Amino acid sequence: MKQTLAIVALCLGLAACASTGRLSTAQKLDLYRAHAGPPQQDMPLYGSLSGWTELGDSALAVWTRPSEGYLLELTGPCQGLDYAPAIGLTSRVGRVSARFDKVLVRDPTSGPMNMPCFISSIRKLDTQALRASEQELRQAQLQEREEGQQVR
Repeated sequence: MKQTLAIVALCLGLAACASTGRLSTAQKLDLYRAHAGPPQQDMPLYGSLSGWTELGDSALAVWTRPSEGYLLELTGPCQGLDYAPAIGLTSRVGRVSARFDKVLVRDPTSGPMNMPCFISSIRKLDTQALRASEQELRQAQLQEREEGQQVR
């Protein structure tokens, strides 16, 4: 029940921001948090990442497969995450563990140096629900724009 109320409140808040055309980083992080499961000890890493999404300076979503993603929250701000061209994850035997492994940020300004950022929590994303919510928000933004143009 609490999660349902939180998702409804989040959707209302995000719908109110639809007129700006884009979600802020904080709103995007809230959306991902609303569609993340409980914290887990670790996650699988099948070779390389399928993709990643920066969610501020202390969180990101990583995609291990096109339909499998995880929300990684970091122990603190991760320098350069917002403009990094690439990231990496440390792992042990194909598993990335909270509190032990790190996100490595490729900093384009200082060459190949990687900035390590410790992972504080790992939460599996409900990718279908996340994509459905993102689609609903896009529809709300489109409808808001169309209504705004009709008023003029």
